[in-house]
Parts: sequence; structure tokens; C-alpha cells
Amino acid sequence: MRAARLSVLTFAAVAALTAVTGCTEKGSSGDSDRVIDVTATDSKCEVSKKAFPAGHVELAIENKGSKVTEVYVLFPDDRIVTERENIGPGTKQKVTAEVKAGDYTIACKPGMKGDGIRQEVKATGGSVAQRDPRLDSAVAAYRKYAQEQADATLPLAKTFAAAVKAGDLEAAKKAYAPSRIGWERTEPVAESFGDIDPKVDVRADGLEGGQKWTGWHRLEKSLWQDKKITAEDKTLAGRLITDLTDWQNRVGKADITPTSMANGAKELLDEVATGKVTGEEERYSHTDLVDFKANVEGAEKSYALLKPVAEENNAALVTELDKQFAALNTLLDKYRADKTSYNFTSYDKVGDGDRKQLSDGVNALAEPLSKLAAAVVTKSS
Repeated sequence: MRAARLSVLTFAAVAALTAVTGCTEKGSSGDSDRVIDVTATDSKCEVSKKAFPAGHVELAIENKGSKVTEVYVLFPDDRIVTERENIGPGTKQKVTAEVKAGDYTIACKPGMKGDGIRQEVKATGGSVAQRDPRLDSAVAAYRKYAQEQADATLPLAKTFAAAVKAGDLEAAKKAYAPSRIGWERTEPVAESFGDIDPKVDVRADGLEGGQKWTGWHRLEKSLWQDKKITAEDKTLAGRLITDLTDWQNRVGKADITPTSMANGAKELLDEVATGKVTGEEERYSHTDLVDFKANVEGAEKSYALLKPVAEENNAALVTELDKQFAALNTLLDKYRADKTSYNFTSYDKVGDGDRKQLSDGVNALAEPLSKLAAAVVTKSS
């Protein structure tokens, strides 16, 4: 499950703005009119300037609060320009973006919940550089990949839903994890599908105020913890198919950009580290390693499509990413007898030491992956 998103970019906005995560120009906070210092606390979101030139803009974020926070740059209608999640207390992060002239909002979300503490800002004048056509080809290829995953998911999800509707507990359990693989592979760009993620993949602790719990994890709880299928579960199984069909239809119109592919892959690895490695994602079924592997595959697909441009701009980064993807995939293979299958060890059988090893592998990949977005739009100096 990806963290809840406020919204996504429209196609027209993509032409006007490309978001980039990472530091892509030299300089430090306060010495450039293109750097905005953002100081986040548990009750404030302070920005060093309310107006700045359009074009390259850097947010230098410092969390001085006691809660983990996240910072968004938003369009006036709450569509996301760019974001940085999981900024721990006492830590600093940088986020860069290319923006055209217009009004925006910077929002800090202490505790990573709610609408956030907001500051209105304005970009004036300037322009945005043209994108490398190879990146447009990468987006087209990733969209095709996402569509293939959605198309393959529906039959598997229907098998799962049919078992739930039939009241067949064991058949539903067997069909559960396979029905999720395609979705998990496309999670690097989950926010581009609008409100689908909170409908199909939210956990109980991720619900917003007043939100009804629907989707896979609601049914997972019934199957493994409650050990029974209720009339409501049968209704929810039907709704899951409705929502996944909606997802399938949205893929072709989703707003996917090179930087959303790169940034999404990095954010997804962060989620793997904080949710799947800890066992929180599949807390009832313990099928976490199936999700884990599918997430890595989706992130690696994003990387592979962006790799030609990234290699040209930052060859050392590509070398490191190749190394870390290979290492993490080798580590995951320890937990399945057949490398062509998704029959992984139940995660409740994976000890703390092995979980620590998996966590270290994810973190070793996430660090260089955080630099991929910058590498596909900015030549290294």
C-alpha cells in the first residue's frame, strides 16, 4: 500500500512541470533565490520566501518537530507537484522541482496525516526545459507495462473474489497473494491512478477519518484472523473487482512522468522498509515476501526504462543501482525454492536477523535510487 496521496498531475500539468527528487545544483540554503528553506514542526510549516523565480526550485527541508513529517508542493486544486515523505525528527531533506509561473501551496504534514499545515507561494516568470525524447519513450513503455499488469490482475482477482463469494475459505486464501502481484508491481506510480490505492490496498491503520475499510486487506483479516467469510465480505469482494476494473481503465489515461517513475520507485522502497520488512503489510496472511518481490520488480522496471539516460548523465549511479538491485533480488531468492514461482516463505517464519538483512538490502538500494530522478533530467557535473 502506498501512503495516501492528495491527488495527481493532469496531462496538461505534466507539460508545464516536471518534479525531481534530489539535489541537482550546487549551492546551500539561503544563498540562492531559487532555494526555499522549509522548517517543519508539529504545529508550523515555515517557508523562507513566498515568491521565487519559475524554473529550477529547491526545497531545503528541516524537521524540527517530534513527529515524522512529509512535505508537499501542490497546485491550487491539491494536485501533487512533488513530495518528500518520511522526514524524521531532527533530519533534513532536499526536494527539487521545475515549475512554471503560477500559484502553489507548500504543505507540511506532521504525523503524515490530514491536509497539512499550508503556506501559499508563487512562482514568477521563467520556463521549463524540454524533456529528452528518450524519456517520453520510457514513459510510454512503462504505461504499456502497467496496462499489462492491470489486464493480468483482473482474472486473478476475479478468482479470489469468486472464492470469497462462494464462502470457500481455503480457496480464497490460496488465491489472495497471486491476485495482488500485478498491483504491487505498478505501485511505483500508484498515485497516478487517483483514489484507487486507498480503495483496494489500505490497511486498517491507514484509514482516514470516516473512510470505510475496503479492499484486499479487509478481506485478508476475515480470511486469516477471523477465519470466516461474512455476507459483508462477499459484498466487499464484488466491490474489489469494481475498483480494480476502474484501475484497469485508468492506466491508459494516468499521468506518468519520468520523475514520477523514479521518485515513485524510491518512495516504494521506503514503504517496503517501513511496512513490508516489518511484516505490517500482510499482518494476517504473512505473504509479505510476495508483495516485496513484486514491488522490487516494479521499481526495477522503472529503473531499466530510465537507465539509458541515467547512465549517460551519471554512470557511477547506474553501476551502483545495478549492483544493489542484483543483491536484493539474490537475497529474496533465498526465500523461495523455485525462482520462477511466487511461493515464498511465510513471513512469520522469517527471523529477526533475516529481517534485518532484508532491511539493510532495501536501504542499500533506496539510497542510490533517491538520485535516479535527478540523473534522468540533469547532467552530472
